[in-house]
Amino acid sequence: MSQAITGPERLFRPWRQKSVVSPEKLSNYDLIVRCQEGSKPDRAAFAELLNRYQSHVERILYHLAPDWQDRADLAQEVWIRVYRNIKRLNEPVKFRGWLSRIATNLFYDELRKRKRVSHPISLDAPRRVDDGEIEWDIVSDYPSPDDTLATREFYDRLKVAIADLPEAFRTTIVLREIEGLAYEEIAEMTGVSLGTVKSRIARARGKLQTVLEKYVD
Repeated sequence: MSQAITGPERLFRPWRQKSVVSPEKLSNYDLIVRCQEGSKPDRAAFAELLNRYQSHVERILYHLAPDWQDRADLAQEVWIRVYRNIKRLNEPVKFRGWLSRIATNLFYDELRKRKRVSHPISLDAPRRVDDGEIEWDIVSDYPSPDDTLATREFYDRLKVAIADLPEAFRTTIVLREIEGLAYEEIAEMTGVSLGTVKSRIARARGKLQTVLEKYVD
């Protein structure tokens, strides 16, 4: 017959707890799940979430409004909305697209308030980096703009051609070719069907090829 556990060992055994993994060591999925636990998001977990995705928010706002001086304030408002609504996200695996949609919706909310008339995206604005500014690096199969003067001229014309696209086409082509988002992410972000996204990107590429035909013969 086994002997019953008595004394201090009996008292402390039920209180043994599993060690809590620090937010820095959690996967993105588990980090989001932890932020959804409790009445409010865990502060340490949410800070890590912000740290991982802040650059993504900044890139979206920069591409949408490169000439706005208050993009930092908009980014802060994005994270306030995330903090308040993260429990409503039913599929943590889709967090990136959900975050992108919050940033985009906030931009258009602000755009309507300002009654802005000009195009929100200016591809002439340089991209800011830690050590200065560089020109737009548009992801494509075309040669580097430093290869030849003709290639430089091509890139300059490409910027103008994209800026001249209708807003719906311009947004999708920028998100796909510059931001590098998947079709599914763009669909979720813009609130349209996957077929519509593919159609807009195909038509945008067609318009760009027509304008830039003499450069790609």
